[in-house]
Amino acid sequence: MTTHSPQAAPADLAAQLDDDMRLHFEVQRLYTYEAQLLDQHRYADWVELLADDLHYWAPVRTNRLRRQQSLADGAAGEVAIFDETRASLQWRIRRFDSGMAWAEDPPSRTRHLITNVMVRPDEERTGHYVAESAFLCYRNRLEREVDLYAGSRTDLLRRDGDGSLLIARRTILLDQNVLLAKNISTFF
Repeated sequence: MTTHSPQAAPADLAAQLDDDMRLHFEVQRLYTYEAQLLDQHRYADWVELLADDLHYWAPVRTNRLRRQQSLADGAAGEVAIFDETRASLQWRIRRFDSGMAWAEDPPSRTRHLITNVMVRPDEERTGHYVAESAFLCYRNRLEREVDLYAGSRTDLLRRDGDGSLLIARRTILLDQNVLLAKNISTFF
């Protein structure tokens, strides 16, 4: 049986809390920077925050009775609002920049608010983190088009070669099952 000295436990706990706070701050800064890039239409810079093997997914949600809640969110392979890779997101961005995306010409004005960030190490993959957050995205286009999106995101984050965090997987759950917007040309 091993025993721990009473002085060692608080030091270990303090070191763990320090690491946790640093990681949380780093993820919060990543999300703040990401929101700024999206709101400033700096999509090419935004893509640099995404891993090469990214899966960016927003399943369709349906209204279900309480006993059927496990079926409320669409499953992989079913119809989705977004089911993208980094390459397909880059294609969308090139289309925005081409002037051929009429739904974004003139461009929308957006404001992304990210909150309720929680980060934990991924139990299945060493060096990966699961980050959950809530978002509110306001979008205004032309004179009278206003859309408001609320939801949650669950990200799988990992470090790249220089130690920066990258988004390797993002699952977006919008809090509405019927999108009232004329189009969805907004990234979350």
